[in-house]
Amino acid sequence: MLAAGNRELQSPPPALSDGILMGDLLAFLKQHGHLPLVFSYGGRAVKPGYHVTEVKAGQFSALDCGANPEAWTELFVQLWDVQDGDRTHMLASKFSAIIGKVADHVSLDYSAKLTFEVSDGVAPMQLYQASSAEARSGRVEVSLMPRVSSCKPRDRWLATQTPTCCGKEAATGCCT
Repeated sequence: MLAAGNRELQSPPPALSDGILMGDLLAFLKQHGHLPLVFSYGGRAVKPGYHVTEVKAGQFSALDCGANPEAWTELFVQLWDVQDGDRTHMLASKFSAIIGKVADHVSLDYSAKLTFEVSDGVAPMQLYQASSAEARSGRVEVSLMPRVSSCKPRDRWLATQTPTCCGKEAATGCCT
């Protein structure tokens, strides 16, 4: 199993807010290239004829809500969730080959934030991040979770805080 923030491909780590990195996902898929690759989002699996319609690499510079400069790289994989005739889910090796083909023409940072843009061609595109990848039941399942907005200064501040103990909980452990 591969989980967000995992460096060991077999044991799940604590989740990171940015999800699984492309390099980690490709390393995991390499181990299971012969299996169908199924993405799930919103409580359902993509249809067997889904397409990878676009792979983009971007470098961003921004100013956050605390007037702090921010800079990052991000990879976007666009999935078109459609049924296409009698096609089956693509193999993990085909997905890896698509990313490899893109890398032949576009500079990809495999440690960049990875974002999936998903639409069925009717509903608006939505942003997701991969939260886990697992080989089971004869396929590779990659779970996508919605990307939520956050306040970077608040997130940084929260990361520096230690839990405080209060009331009767102080005797048995901390409450937060």
